[in-house]
Parts: sequence; C-alpha cells; structure tokens
Amino acid sequence: MDIKNMKNYVYWLFCQFELITCSYLMEPWEKVLFYTFNVAMLLTVLYTAYLFVCSHISTALQFFSHFLGNQHENTVSVVK
Repeated sequence: MDIKNMKNYVYWLFCQFELITCSYLMEPWEKVLFYTFNVAMLLTVLYTAYLFVCSHISTALQFFSHFLGNQHENTVSVVK
C-alpha cells in the first residue's frame, strides 16, 4: 500500500471519528480535554486487560482440564 494512500486513509478515519463523536464542533481546548480523556480510558482498559486476562485464561484452563481427567492429586497422604 502506498504511503500517500495510507496517510489519506488515516485522515479519512480521523474525519469519520470526528463526525461520529461531533468533536469537530468543539473548540481546540475542548478537543484536547476530550481526546486526553479518551486516550486515558483506552490505556486504562488495555492495561487492565493485560494484567487480568492471563490469570482468567489460566483459571479457565485449569477448570476445563479438570473435566478432561487431568486432575491434581491430593498432596496430603493418608496415614494408616
């Protein structure tokens, strides 16, 4: 893909974003606050997903491996 076409496509996407959010009607200082808030929320969601998705996947795999017969043995031995 050509660099000029890519630049035009990104600009078109940004224009679509401004139209959908009506941010083209905002003053420059309002746009800065709006975009800062949106970027902060996006980064927070991505960071949270990075932290917790791995542990949820691990827990789910342990749960489903129990049904497949891959059970952990009890570590306490029975003394007779």
